[in-house]
Amino acid sequence: MDKRFWICGLIVSIAALLLDWLIHGVLLLADYNALPPGVMRTLEDQAHYMPYMVAAHLLIGFGLTWLYRKGVESGRPALGQGLRFGAAVAVMATIPGYLIYYAVQPLPASLVHKQMIFSTIAMLLLGLLLAWLNPGRKTL
Repeated sequence: MDKRFWICGLIVSIAALLLDWLIHGVLLLADYNALPPGVMRTLEDQAHYMPYMVAAHLLIGFGLTWLYRKGVESGRPALGQGLRFGAAVAVMATIPGYLIYYAVQPLPASLVHKQMIFSTIAMLLLGLLLAWLNPGRKTL
């Protein structure tokens, strides 16, 4: 694992955390606030779990970086590879994860649909970011 891996992993981790904050902390905040008490943690209670959130996003960033670098095909357009990668991750992890949560948590279907759509867009953006950070050039 070279310097590019560590830099890309950190950048993608930060980007994933910011995208999730935008999705869940801004775009879906009203939907979450409309849920009955006890379905989600309060904002005050969430703060105690921030180390878990940071750890999760570090795993996301470095995991995505590792997977992308193993599957990139030289000579193919980076943009297409980034979108393909983001779509593949969304189909194998993002969307099924929300479907599983929907099956076990009392969430409205409209909220779950928004979660799946916004998070799929985020995954496509992360794929594009990875493609931009990992082309054939020698330096970042």
